[in-house]
Amino acid sequence: MLGAIEAGGTKFICAVGEADGTIHERIQIPTTVPAETMQRVVEFFQAYPLEAIGVGSFGPIDVNPESPTYGYITSTPKLAWKDYPIVQTLKDAFAVPVGFTTDVNGAALGEATLGAAKGLDSCLYITVGTGIGAGAIVRGEVLEGLSHPEMGHILLRRHPNDPYQGKCPYHHDCLEGLAAGPALEERWGEKGIDLVDRHEVWDLEGYYLAQALMQYILILSPKKIILGGGVSNQPQVFTAIYQYLPELLQGYVHIPELSTYIVSPGLGNDAGITGALLLADRALTKN
Repeated sequence: MLGAIEAGGTKFICAVGEADGTIHERIQIPTTVPAETMQRVVEFFQAYPLEAIGVGSFGPIDVNPESPTYGYITSTPKLAWKDYPIVQTLKDAFAVPVGFTTDVNGAALGEATLGAAKGLDSCLYITVGTGIGAGAIVRGEVLEGLSHPEMGHILLRRHPNDPYQGKCPYHHDCLEGLAAGPALEERWGEKGIDLVDRHEVWDLEGYYLAQALMQYILILSPKKIILGGGVSNQPQVFTAIYQYLPELLQGYVHIPELSTYIVSPGLGNDAGITGALLLADRALTKN
C-alpha cells in the first residue's frame, strides 16, 4: 500500500492507493499550522500498512538529497511552515521511504505517466490559480537541479495597455504577479467567477500565458503542455493562447497542432495526488 500527500497552501490531500493510480481512500485536511495538520496526516495513514509515502509539496522546498535541509519546506510565505522538516517528520512516524518534490512536479509526473502525456518522456505541467507554478518531466525524470523550477516568476513584456503594477511581493510584474488569480481580481476589481463573460480579461490572460509558454518551449521543448488550475478552466484562455503563441514564435520552431499540444489535465483534479502515489512507488523502488 502506498501513501500520497498533495500538500497545498490551503489544504493537504492525503490518499492511499497503488502505483497504477488506483486510490482506495482519501481525505482532505486544512493547512493550518504544522503540529495540527501533520497530526491529522499521521492519524490518517496509521490505519494502513504503508510501504512508502510520496509528497508533492507547496514550496519553496529543499530537494537536494546532499543538503542538510533536504526534505524541508523552506522560505515559504506561510510563515508557520518555514523551515519545516516534512520528510523527516513522516520518516519518524512511519519508518518507510519518502519520495519528495514540488506539487507541480508531482502533477507533471502523474500526467506523464497516466494522464494527458502518457507514453511521452517529456511534458510540462502548469497550474494557474492562487499562484502560478510549473513542473517538468525531461527524459522520464522530474526536472530538478540546484533547486526546483520556479517558472511562475519569469519576467514578461507588459501589454502596452496594461497599467497594473503586479501582485507578486517579490517581483511585482512577473508572470504570477500579472496573471495569477489574485492579480486578476485586483486588476479588474471582481472575483474571477464574476469575470467569465468579459473577453478582455481572458484575452490579456492568454497574452501573458502565451509569452510564458514561448519561453518554456524554447528552453525545455516539452512534447506536451498541460495547463491546469482554476484560471485555466476558462476556455477563453486556451483560445487566446492559441492565437498569441504562433504570433510570438513566428515559425522559429515547429510545434504540433496547438489544440492537441496545449491541453487540460487528463487526470483532472487528481494529477497531483496521482503523482504523489508515483513518487511513493519510485521511492520504494530506489530503497
